[in-house]
Amino acid sequence: MARSAESVASVIKAYDIRGIVGEQIDDGFVREVGASFARLVRTDGGAERVVIGHDMRTSSPDLARAFAEGATAQGLDVVLIGLASTDQLYFASGLLDAPGAMFTASHNPARYNGIKLCRAGARPVGQETGLATISAELVAGVPGFDGAAGSVTERDVLPEYAAFVRGLVDLSRMRPMKVAVDAGNGMGGHTVPAVFEALPIELVPLYFELDGTFPNHEANPLDPANLVDLQRLVVESGADVGLAFDGDADRCFVVDERGEPVTPSAVTALVASRELAKEPGATIIHNLITSRVVPELVTESGGVPVRTRVGHSFIKQRMAETGAIFGGEHSAHYYFRDFWGADSGMLAALHVLAALAGQERPLSELMGVYHRYEASGEINSTVADAAERSDAVVAAFADRAVSVDRLDGVTVELPDHAWFNLRASNTEPLLRLNVEASTRDEVDALVKEILAVVRA
Repeated sequence: MARSAESVASVIKAYDIRGIVGEQIDDGFVREVGASFARLVRTDGGAERVVIGHDMRTSSPDLARAFAEGATAQGLDVVLIGLASTDQLYFASGLLDAPGAMFTASHNPARYNGIKLCRAGARPVGQETGLATISAELVAGVPGFDGAAGSVTERDVLPEYAAFVRGLVDLSRMRPMKVAVDAGNGMGGHTVPAVFEALPIELVPLYFELDGTFPNHEANPLDPANLVDLQRLVVESGADVGLAFDGDADRCFVVDERGEPVTPSAVTALVASRELAKEPGATIIHNLITSRVVPELVTESGGVPVRTRVGHSFIKQRMAETGAIFGGEHSAHYYFRDFWGADSGMLAALHVLAALAGQERPLSELMGVYHRYEASGEINSTVADAAERSDAVVAAFADRAVSVDRLDGVTVELPDHAWFNLRASNTEPLLRLNVEASTRDEVDALVKEILAVVRA
């Protein structure tokens, strides 16, 4: 059936498919997406099968089956891996050299669901690499297929995934540690026990029950409010480190032994230094709102830092173009060449654990070298015209700016290592501000000055 362009555009976003179940997304819609995706990967890549995984949301199993019906109706075989984290689905796509579909809405509330698509080898699918084609077919009506229908098989790849990610990190010198983990009732409760069972770790689990209604807190550790329970647990249990995963467990946030959050930029710098120790002179990708400490430490470690726009499709594209061994984002997405260029919160967590367990200092001291600057975090402002407000800020700082670039929004570099970035949201009338400087007072002063112009 043909669908309106407006309804399709409301669900098929720049990087994935996401919407409210029963209103924007239902079995019929997903069945058509499955059929269109099967046509895409068969004609543009010669795929013969698709691998499908899903998270713990109540709607996910039925939606995954509907997608499988659409794909098999187009003649492709389907491999169902069942409950999975997003990086477990990427692993299956790489292992089986097959395109994949992951049913999840990540950290969104329970009424949402969606699909993250990839081509064989976990290569990303965005607007320019398939989503625009799928959108057009849903509007026009997905053509039928005259050949035989495909078959459906099931395969549990969790043990293979766990062994694979452990094999990518040198864990041979780990001392026994106590590790607190908040799974947020998401897929970390599925993957963490499988990965950690072979390690000298005393696991202190929190919210490991798979529950897509998220009864304890949102599965979005980027919001400080959702880290509070883990911070308390780390201190009360005497854990060496705390880890928090988002709903589909592709992102991982770290808390030190004092209950203090470790910034994703610091984790990026730590993992980059470890990867560069294995492969000196290699390229490391970082997006433009990670801390300045990342390119500084990459350079000091003999690597080549490459700056990109914000967003996983840009990171993955630049990793492929440059042959980079690792990439990190401020949002706690970490990408590994040896994991098919895909992101894995679990791999980043294993690097942090290996670094901590390979020496005797507490995590707060270990991470001290990776903390050189203070940052504002992302501050959103509702504006009518993001471009006009951004230009007004640039004009206000014209006499102080060392440089101005527009790789992604506008980044203004100031004297004494300070900088800020203003970026418009792709989906909302918001202007996002990030500020970094040498001291907290400098950050606070810059934020106040910039927001006075943005919100004028």
